[in-house]
Amino acid sequence: MKYEGVIQKTIHWIESHLHEQISVNDIDHITGFSKYHFHRIFQNSVGMSVSEYIRMRRLANAASTLLYTNERIIDIAVYYQFESQESFTRAFKKQYKLPPGRYRSVMKNISENKEEEIMGEKVKGWILSGSHPFNYEIGTDRRNIHQGKASGYLKSKTVQEPGEFATMMQEFKADKFRGERIMLSGFIQTKNVQQFTGLWMRIDSASDEILQFDNMNNRPIIGTNNWNRYSIVLDVPENSAIISFGILLTGKGEVWLDGLSFEVVDKNTPTTNFSVETILLDEPTNLSFEE
Repeated sequence: MKYEGVIQKTIHWIESHLHEQISVNDIDHITGFSKYHFHRIFQNSVGMSVSEYIRMRRLANAASTLLYTNERIIDIAVYYQFESQESFTRAFKKQYKLPPGRYRSVMKNISENKEEEIMGEKVKGWILSGSHPFNYEIGTDRRNIHQGKASGYLKSKTVQEPGEFATMMQEFKADKFRGERIMLSGFIQTKNVQQFTGLWMRIDSASDEILQFDNMNNRPIIGTNNWNRYSIVLDVPENSAIISFGILLTGKGEVWLDGLSFEVVDKNTPTTNFSVETILLDEPTNLSFEE
């Protein structure tokens, strides 16, 4: 969490320059850190090196371009800074298990057949909830992806009032993480979010007592933003029973979610829990409201 700001700044810059040459010096200039120090930070935070991230994102964009345009493979390879069609094919096959031409022919048919079925339908493992879920829609997007072949989305449809909100969420048993400090991280992209969107996570006891909670309310994502990485860190007390998490959207807008992960972190990683301190008084006070 200490370096989240500089990681986000770097990813924001990378996302805007994927079709250009990117050098180590460019990254060093953005971060202000030494090359070795920052690359170690990036690897520990994102789970891959800067160069691996750049290549993964270029390949993901190339995969979408293959499916939804008629651009030649050689032109896609050159646009995303591969030295040749051969080097692009090798990298693409390693990532997607198919060469680009085969991927285009196979996946295009699958995407065309499934796209209408998927839009607005249930997404495996996820539920739509919130104050006005009927004014929102969730689904799987195979065109706008951060990695792999699909992302999840939550978008407003018929929102009327600013306070309306919805969430695409899951919940699971806390057994595996009891006594640990965990980080939920993922990549988010937004479009025309007028009020607020963000990750959220809540730890509940068996009696439905909220033990830990964060919804990024103090660091909201607003407006239109390219893919970037966000995270939440919470402790999981020994009396925890359920962990709930998801993406929250308040008001109008669209948000995409991809590459979520949970990991145990050490106690040196600060939590993002919303803590409300309560002090129990020895006796009642100010009963006449004159103080």
